[in-house]
Amino acid sequence: MYNELFKQLTPSQKKAVFHVEGPLLVLAGPGSGKTRVITYRIAALIDSGIKPYNICAITFTNKAADEMRQRAVVLGASAGAHISTFHSLCVRILRKYADRAGIKPAFSIYDDSDQSRCIKQAVKDCQLDTTNFSPARMLDAISSRLKNNLIDVEAFKAIADDFFSEALAKIYARYQCILSENNALDFDDLLMKTAFLLRDCPDVCSELGNRFKFLLVDEYQDTNRAQYSIAKALASTHDNICVTGDPDQSIYRWRGADIRNILDFEKDWPNAVVVKLEENFRSKPEILEIADRLIAKNQNRKQKTLIPTKSSPADVAVNAFADEIDEAQNVAWKIKELVESGASLKDMAVFYRVNAQSRALEEALIRNKIPYQIVRGVEFYGRKEIRDVLAYLKILVNPDDEVALMRIINTPARGIGKTTVDKIKDYAGRNNISLFESLKNTTHIDSLSEAAKAKISVFVNMLEGFKKDVTGKVAPLIGRVSIESGLEKSLHETGPDGQNAVDNIYELINSAAQYDQQAEVPSLLDYLQQIALFSDADAYDATTDRIAMMTLHAAKGLEFENVFIVGVEEGLLPHERSNVDEQDELEEERRIFFVGITRAKSGLYISYAQYRKIRGQQLRAIPSQFLFELGLDFAGQPRDSQYDYNDADDTGREAPDFAAGQLVRHKLFGIGTVKEFIDMGGDSVVVIKFNIGQTKTLMLKYANLEKINNI
Repeated sequence: MYNELFKQLTPSQKKAVFHVEGPLLVLAGPGSGKTRVITYRIAALIDSGIKPYNICAITFTNKAADEMRQRAVVLGASAGAHISTFHSLCVRILRKYADRAGIKPAFSIYDDSDQSRCIKQAVKDCQLDTTNFSPARMLDAISSRLKNNLIDVEAFKAIADDFFSEALAKIYARYQCILSENNALDFDDLLMKTAFLLRDCPDVCSELGNRFKFLLVDEYQDTNRAQYSIAKALASTHDNICVTGDPDQSIYRWRGADIRNILDFEKDWPNAVVVKLEENFRSKPEILEIADRLIAKNQNRKQKTLIPTKSSPADVAVNAFADEIDEAQNVAWKIKELVESGASLKDMAVFYRVNAQSRALEEALIRNKIPYQIVRGVEFYGRKEIRDVLAYLKILVNPDDEVALMRIINTPARGIGKTTVDKIKDYAGRNNISLFESLKNTTHIDSLSEAAKAKISVFVNMLEGFKKDVTGKVAPLIGRVSIESGLEKSLHETGPDGQNAVDNIYELINSAAQYDQQAEVPSLLDYLQQIALFSDADAYDATTDRIAMMTLHAAKGLEFENVFIVGVEEGLLPHERSNVDEQDELEEERRIFFVGITRAKSGLYISYAQYRKIRGQQLRAIPSQFLFELGLDFAGQPRDSQYDYNDADDTGREAPDFAAGQLVRHKLFGIGTVKEFIDMGGDSVVVIKFNIGQTKTLMLKYANLEKINNI
């Protein structure tokens, strides 16, 4: 059935596709046809007699899962196979086995904003100072340090042995209590509770293992401990686990991803078969050469080489500009030049390390009348009017969601003020019932006026009326909610800004209509789940004729004919928050750059500024150390192979004054030791580890360093 299609595969791809029983590690370099291998593997398994029902493929973004499903549909191999993100799979498991997991099946999924509100309440309830115990910092600690590492409240309480840890344990406990009171889970709970369910309920683990007899996990280098535990548990009954990924593209350490999961796969599964996909079908040779040269500096990796299948030449350049304004303007000019030569805007992208860099670029694109899209899609769902509508929808499927209820109880204004709400909350607390239940029982709240009771009755009856439509199509329900709640009318009354907000609600209705068309059985609960798990990467629209602007992290998984990477400077890439003395952190920053480079097919334009405005000050910028690892000069041509900036002694040149090991004194940073000298003539750079614990990269002519012979 699939013979003709399978003939298109390379020998290494065939080896991965036709492997059936036992663990398989597919090391897939960028542009190596990884998605094709996964979908063809699903088809090959089905062709060999495996039931689609027994196949589960997991990836990280909705966009990647959708692409996988679409390709599987073309192969006729999708019916019955489960293809989803990790979080979507966990939601499905938790709703089915809610009682075993100790939760209610109609739970809400709280996004960043909801979590922020809950953690602020938790810190307040613990009577702790938000200056010393910043809610954002506490939430990050709970998410990345604890939940991602499967440390629940009780486990953390047992190991908390200092004042800060004990305070965090109290906040963690109160935060989880607030979530429970609202019948809500945050993103990390979805993973942690599923991992615990599989660990603590062997019968559930066995049942799911027998259902998913063949497990495929994409982007395995991005898994955290919880995801790793889930995958390992599901495969424990049969060992039929296939993971694909690339250690060189592991760039999510900050959100818990553990590169050791893929590096140690063969230790976990000693009989694993390893297949390397090294042929690159995306980029031209010159781009792959510099990518290989860069990433070879890393030690935590699996050795492989990117083998080009496209012919030369590529247009590769590294350019210096006066400042970020000059850089942005030159990017705009180059974009126009490429368009005039026949290039398409939708096949171009500008990457930067942090979102703050987009401002100067946006201004330059606007001045030059170049259409663009910023790939930061979750912001749409963060707009007030959208959150208001979604709060109405959430309360219909989960009446315990007090965060949603408090948002809409007087939005738009309907005369239910704070005093009234406090009385209702007090009644709910005294009677141990939810806020929504107490709203339905206002006749028993003597302290409320008859007028207040009447207003609450109208509000409750409206919500009960909406509930009748939660099992059908979602778009009509959103339209009804926006009108009957009074939201649309109140927004119209606020003028032009209000009209923009109404237009956003219409756009939400459009998205729901699209969902209604695609879903087999549309339901409000399923729609809200999809919205909650929406990510920035899902927002990229490849069909619109606009240049894409995004962070290097958001670029992962995408590809473009022409790519601009701006601001490749010390402090930005590698970022100032990374400790360049820590090998793991420096290597991750290098991988981020590697990911950006390997998105480009034919044109790659890397740039840095000589000055950049940071926190209101115009500061001298220093080219990133990574630029010197590319093997290019700043006109984009290969350097003379006889000279390496990092090994001046082999060139026959006179050794620089500031050689590695030299002790120096700086008027601001004090005494330090030279780690590296980068000879660029008048623009030479010196890397120094100071005794204060910081490592700085300084331009020699501005550093005013004093050599110290002996201390």
